[in-house]
Amino acid sequence: MKINRLIFLLSALGILVSSCQKYVDIKKSGAQSFIESANDCQLLMDNYELFNTGYPIDGEVSADDYYMNDARFGSDQISIEDRTIYTWQSGAIRTAAQQWVDIYNKVYHANLVLEAVQELNGKEQPAVLNNLRGSALFLRAYAFWNLAQLYTKTYDAATAQSDPGIPIDLSSDINNVPGRGTVQETYNRIVQDLTEAGGLMNPVSSVASRPNKAAAQAMLARVYLSMRDYPNALSSANAALTLRNTLINFNTLDKESFSPFRRFNEEVIFHSTLYSKNGSLEPGYGYEDLAIINPVLIASYTTDDLRKTILVKENTDVPVPSVTYRFTGNYEGAVGSAKLFNGLAVDELYLIRAECYARAGNTGLAMGDLNTLLRSRWTEGTFTDLEATSADNALSIILTERRKELLMRGQRWTDLRRLNKEPRFATTLSRTVQGMTHTLPANDLRYTLLIPQEVVMKSTIPQNQR
Repeated sequence: MKINRLIFLLSALGILVSSCQKYVDIKKSGAQSFIESANDCQLLMDNYELFNTGYPIDGEVSADDYYMNDARFGSDQISIEDRTIYTWQSGAIRTAAQQWVDIYNKVYHANLVLEAVQELNGKEQPAVLNNLRGSALFLRAYAFWNLAQLYTKTYDAATAQSDPGIPIDLSSDINNVPGRGTVQETYNRIVQDLTEAGGLMNPVSSVASRPNKAAAQAMLARVYLSMRDYPNALSSANAALTLRNTLINFNTLDKESFSPFRRFNEEVIFHSTLYSKNGSLEPGYGYEDLAIINPVLIASYTTDDLRKTILVKENTDVPVPSVTYRFTGNYEGAVGSAKLFNGLAVDELYLIRAECYARAGNTGLAMGDLNTLLRSRWTEGTFTDLEATSADNALSIILTERRKELLMRGQRWTDLRRLNKEPRFATTLSRTVQGMTHTLPANDLRYTLLIPQEVVMKSTIPQNQR
């Protein structure tokens, strides 16, 4: 067997191994031993720490919703790895494979459920098994897509057939060793899994940590948007909004609270959070060592836009020359939680559908969706519907509002990657740290992060280009 399975599955098996031979001796994980019924499958997928946390954070670290002052950047809490990723160094790389392992841990356990469901055919209610299979397919696709946003090139139909993808593991067999394949194969599998999942799962679920049909359609909308397949993104967003379309009236939230949203709030369709660990660069939390929200972004919120008081708060305890802001709009529900929400929610769907309408030339429907969203975000009695002079003008307005609405939600890096393919929206990122300015031009090779060193060293997986 190949040693790179160790990198994929080490934490899934819950053991430490010192040699390939000892690893081969493991016949199956503890999870396999106890999956004997549909209820066992559901219990495994209800493991919140396994399936709802630990999605890669380095896209958020690399994006431009925030910055660090020199004191934060030079703090002992920030590792050399975090500093190099934050400043887009050409050789920036994680030594340890934890964020990679966490994803394949999810994939491994999703595959266990899929295999168990197959064995349970004829022994359990078909509707129950269908929902379980759909849930496992969703969770596997969700994991693959999140990893692909960091370690594969941006999807481009012209090059996807040759660009390297990520390993697509479809079996719990520890002797199965998938190669990288292509970006096209990666996205084909993601779309295939989500499409099948949407046809199998229940329309809604009892708790937002469980996937459902609405989540599958919402995720398809997000995936197609990242592929710049706007007609399919529109269709999927429509399907999802038919099932879930409730928006929170921001006037009902506590504007003074540093944690105004509860976990699993009315807008959340599927709840998940980004990877976190003590001492890592986790944007948006702390005081002297906090990540400061981009001042250009802060200035874009108007006076009656409640997002300026709900999503951010002024830093009154940080000694800096000018007024700065911290992020307080996390959906994790706990003050100071370092686990940033990156899940699926209704507001994102309105923005996806509005963008797709604008790209299709339907200015009226595009602005209609945007205004529906913004009415719920403005001080009551102050909002006047935004108007656009053309579909192109509508698109620009919608993308501006998308940036303001999805602040620190784990989507900005993907948006930069896809929008850089359009010259009118291409962005050169810039950060000045300790007197030195660092830049990241649009479509630079550094928009694809280097695969963690541990993975490359203990496998035959080729490293990304530099």
